[in-house]
Amino acid sequence: MKRGIFISLLLCCFAGTAAAGDSTFDIYGYVMLDSGYDTKQVDPLWYDVMRPTKLPAFADEFGADGNTFFGVRQTRFGVKTSTPTDVGAFTTQFEWELFGTGVDAGQTTIRLRHAYGQLGKVGAGQTWSPFMDIGVFPNTIEYWGPNGMAFFRNVQIRYMPIQGDTYATIALERPGASGDQGLYQDRIELSGITPHFPLPDLSAEYHMAKDWGYLEVAGILRRIEWDDAIADSLDLSGGVTGWGLNVSSNIKVGENNVVRASVVYGEGVENYMNDAPADIGIQNNPGNVTTPIEGVALPVLGIVAFLDHNWNKKYSTSVGYSMVDIDNSDAQAASAYHRGHYAIGNLLYYPVDNVMAGVELQYGKRENFSDGFTSDDFKIQVSFRYNYAKTWM
Repeated sequence: MKRGIFISLLLCCFAGTAAAGDSTFDIYGYVMLDSGYDTKQVDPLWYDVMRPTKLPAFADEFGADGNTFFGVRQTRFGVKTSTPTDVGAFTTQFEWELFGTGVDAGQTTIRLRHAYGQLGKVGAGQTWSPFMDIGVFPNTIEYWGPNGMAFFRNVQIRYMPIQGDTYATIALERPGASGDQGLYQDRIELSGITPHFPLPDLSAEYHMAKDWGYLEVAGILRRIEWDDAIADSLDLSGGVTGWGLNVSSNIKVGENNVVRASVVYGEGVENYMNDAPADIGIQNNPGNVTTPIEGVALPVLGIVAFLDHNWNKKYSTSVGYSMVDIDNSDAQAASAYHRGHYAIGNLLYYPVDNVMAGVELQYGKRENFSDGFTSDDFKIQVSFRYNYAKTWM
């Protein structure tokens, strides 16, 4: 009931804004059903997506093979407004879906995607990080997407000195990171370690549009620190500088094909990746009695290569591969995540405007750090999506 009242009030506010001048007010989204069969096993909290990080780290970690799934968690609702001003367009976006993550992992619940406003060249709120390129995401029905692409909606303040088909962005983003304590995770000496983020993450992108598609180059720089609050003979405080580079592109091949590709490399930027483990790993520091172990930024490589093809106005296909590779530190557990593979092929059907039905074959594989264990998974997914949109002037 409270959520309904909140949304009604929000729409009234936006409607009032849209009444001025040449303002526009848009409602958009879709209703979507996903169903399918998982031939192997995956973390049950992530039953309806293909995430190599959530595949078993040892034999039968998640029980018996073979599970059927149904869900409507991709269902989405959004509101956009736009108002011309003397200093440029004033726009807002509020968007949510039903795919629970974090404490709501595995649940069908409201999850915020975008809460963002922009006036001219300045924007603030939660939206796509400049370090990522949403144009790399292929025309697939699997929700999570290629594991090797940078993909992160973050809270930020951004400035866009160049706007249009070719554009540039620089942003200060909310910092955050995760750590893997590896072989020493049960040691009491590590129980007092707390994260410390003295600076925002700094990201930037340059997107160059051409007749054949585009080329985008993005980068990020961040400071990750941690404090040791336990008063003993050890000093486990520390910090690292994380950084990353992302080169991505869309290439038109004829009238009916688009190649979507990217390469990401960096250290300590795993939480900006679509499906990667911890940013910080534990490294042995032999001979140092005060700091016998230290945290290090884990190097990560991610690649994406997909082809989207339109057979005609009624049918399309997307096929491709993605990979994440982690350069593990020596004190991580033998079962730590090392490399993940992701591959998809589909056939989508559009019987009428705003309606889609599709079938998709999905493959994922996990490789551990040093124990030799691997696990793979095959899924078949069938989805139905019904889009809606309405604009008021």
